[in-house]
Amino acid sequence: MTRCFSFIAAQNSWYRCSFKRAGLKSSTTDLGDGTIMHCWIPKKHNPSKPTLLLIHGFGANAMWQFNGVIPHFTPKFNVYVPDLLFFGESYTTRAERSESFQAQCVMSLMEAQNVTRMDVFGLSYGGFVAYSMAAQFTERVGRVGLGCAGVCLEEKDAESMEVLKVTTVEEVVSVLLPQTPEKARELVRWSFYKRPPRMPSWFLWDFIEVS
Repeated sequence: MTRCFSFIAAQNSWYRCSFKRAGLKSSTTDLGDGTIMHCWIPKKHNPSKPTLLLIHGFGANAMWQFNGVIPHFTPKFNVYVPDLLFFGESYTTRAERSESFQAQCVMSLMEAQNVTRMDVFGLSYGGFVAYSMAAQFTERVGRVGLGCAGVCLEEKDAESMEVLKVTTVEEVVSVLLPQTPEKARELVRWSFYKRPPRMPSWFLWDFIEVS
């Protein structure tokens, strides 16, 4: 579905400008073995400030989830905001898909930026990656914050909660990575406590195609 104007592409451009105004710049790092990581990094790392790593959850890219908070953190922290693999501009040709592998790649990215110690906040799926980073790299990760991440959730807990019941991997993928407006609305119903009042199909198609 081709359009002359894309709201989502325009929003991406606005977010890029917003991140730059907050003192960050776009950086791409080749980790080898077919793995490329994109990250927003400080234009100038200040050694007198602590480092804060923000890890996004499922979504288009890191900008969409952290744009609103970046200006509050950059005055006090060296802020790093990576795109996880398969989101935004990060990708790999390797076969691994676990949060453990994501954590290793994020840490390799930070090492490439000469950052050896950091505090980490992970949102949703990013919380699982942050937790894995803390478990694997205990000497390098300081404080850890998790938002909306059920890292301690067990199967018995799900039985008493209103959660999405699925039986196959394909069902999970169809909701978490929606390919139609209907599936996108289903994802929003499960993800948001206060849902957007209206999501027209043209907007959702635009988001799916650009993201």
